[in-house]
Amino acid sequence: MAGRSRFTPDNPPASDGGEPREGLLPADFDLADLYGAQNGDDEDLDDTAVLVPPISLPPEGELAAAALAVPLIDRVVKLARWTTPHRPVDEHGDLTGEDREAAARAIGLAPAEGAVDEEAVVEAMRAWALACDLDLVETGTTADGEHVAIPGPDLEAVEQGEPDTVLGLWLEAAGLVRELAAEADSMDPEAEGGGEGEEADEDGLADVEDARDAAAELLDEALQVLYETTAFAEPGTETVPLGVLAALLVVPEGEEPDEEMLGDITDVMVSLDPMLGDLAELGLMEHRPIDPELFEEEEEPGEPAADEAPLSDEDAARFGTVRLTPLGQYAIRQWLLDEGYDAPLVGELAQGADAEALLAALAENVNVLPDRELRAWLADRDPVAAARELLAAARGRDAAGPVRRHFCDMALVELGEPASDAVREVVDDPELGALAREWLRERGAEVDAPERSAALWWVVDSFAAVLLTGQGDAARLRRVVAELPVTDNPASYFGELWRVPHPYTADMLEAVGELHLDRGVAKEARKAAFKARSQQGR
Repeated sequence: MAGRSRFTPDNPPASDGGEPREGLLPADFDLADLYGAQNGDDEDLDDTAVLVPPISLPPEGELAAAALAVPLIDRVVKLARWTTPHRPVDEHGDLTGEDREAAARAIGLAPAEGAVDEEAVVEAMRAWALACDLDLVETGTTADGEHVAIPGPDLEAVEQGEPDTVLGLWLEAAGLVRELAAEADSMDPEAEGGGEGEEADEDGLADVEDARDAAAELLDEALQVLYETTAFAEPGTETVPLGVLAALLVVPEGEEPDEEMLGDITDVMVSLDPMLGDLAELGLMEHRPIDPELFEEEEEPGEPAADEAPLSDEDAARFGTVRLTPLGQYAIRQWLLDEGYDAPLVGELAQGADAEALLAALAENVNVLPDRELRAWLADRDPVAAARELLAAARGRDAAGPVRRHFCDMALVELGEPASDAVREVVDDPELGALAREWLRERGAEVDAPERSAALWWVVDSFAAVLLTGQGDAARLRRVVAELPVTDNPASYFGELWRVPHPYTADMLEAVGELHLDRGVAKEARKAAFKARSQQGR
């Protein structure tokens, strides 16, 4: 299900203080840039671990209600109940004769009286076929040899809205539609075999299978992009133009589309459009198809070329749009889980955890959105009690300590002024005092500056947190390096700094020596790093 990762522009993501380039989606950014995902094996990009962003889902009861509200599912359920106590069918389990029209009437596709048009019958038979595939309708033979259909055993639980049963049924239907959508896209009525007789049949079958596999892979990659986009999108901005979706699948990382790529983008749009429409029918997404008239319109003399004329929002929408629904997120997540991927939900780390377990989990997991986990953990907790628990859990001079304190600080910012009493209690703590004093000063409190040793220790600790959470983001590190309070005498400053008893002192100084733009400062930092390494060795 999950395929290649998205593209990586040079500018940092907004979460790291940078501004995304105008017009780009969150899915434009590589997952490593978005939430610190890194894979230690660089031998083959195709072997890079796929990290799926956490998402938020409504309660299962709401999802089940949304599934039952899908028109096609509603028809399926009504048809299953309509078979009570049984209905005659042919040997293939299909309705016959007048029962086909009666089925269309039963599910509201035709009036109670009068003629039933052919389209209504066709739609009723589509719903009947799906009802049989989902076992909401079961067919068999009576003792008298009569072929009949009866309601399936799960019908009552579905009608009562039992979430597990409803979502299981809907997910099975979504899988069937997903498979059929790719199969339909692979069919080319104009294709001709390359040979004669049995050899031509074999070649044609192989071509169809290859086309089906390609269509399924394209659809899966598109669904992954939509999943990532929706996970990071602000509420109300989840709709993706079909052209943007296609471009994300076609244009290689860091490149601008050339003429050939533009043609490929169009081909992908045309292929995806009907497949996404099929999935939209089952409620996985909201889909506005490509306006068919676009292919018939020609540029009129004197008008600007299509690629030069500015498009209104309405004109742009004519090229197709798609928006993943919560049901769609639910389905894609289940498919990812079935294939062995870690597809977390926001709040999973926070659920049932104390502060110590929460901070440890945030420090250890790259596939997480810390701010959302912290908000989930803080919800309905007393601010002072929560702050005390977090501060206690943040202590420690182990290798993960800087990251725990970094996330503790994020949580304190989220709590705001109500946490002040708890923060004041640790202003003299050797590990938390500088953090606490800085936090209080930012909120207008009058507190003394920390002692020099505590201030220097906090400089190293906060820098180490950036090193550990930034995963090699040089642009972010350069900003931190530039803000270091280096005096006019860097030798004196670093002469103090290398003596700080912190597990990341040498790492910090080496980073400063590598990234500082002032050569004199960088040189002194490298000298200090050597001394810090020597001290650690002793």
